Amino acid sequence: MMKLRYTIFYVDDVAASVDFYKSAFGLDLRMVHGEGDYAELDTGTTSLSFCSRKLMDQLGKRTGTPEVDAPVFEIAFETDDVEGAFKRAVTNGARPISAPEEMPWGQTVSYVADINGYMVEICSPVSPP
Repeated sequence: MMKLRYTIFYVDDVAASVDFYKSAFGLDLRMVHGEGDYAELDTGTTSLSFCSRKLMDQLGKRTGTPEVDAPVFEIAFETDDVEGAFKRAVTNGARPISAPEEMPWGQTVSYVADINGYMVEICSPVSPP
């Protein structure tokens, strides 16, 4: 069986990204590797990871830059307090994209951009029909 182990964001500053996610979303550090060019935050079964663009360049791999106004993916954090989590994220440096809103399917959803321009959804659990 395959498991989704981690999601990696390529960033210029791993430490700043880790600090942002710790303060904006209350995540705990799982590990930092080597010179600090790679780190993982604990998000349950799957970790949210950060790798420096510098390291990827050294490995001969080119990375792109996120565009929050034209995202190609997003990550989502689920919480029972979307309003509180949205405010915490924005207070700690996230750029607000859309405030919490009740969706027709019963879920509350909001969006912010992290300090690197990645799209982050903050949402409630989906209510059963």
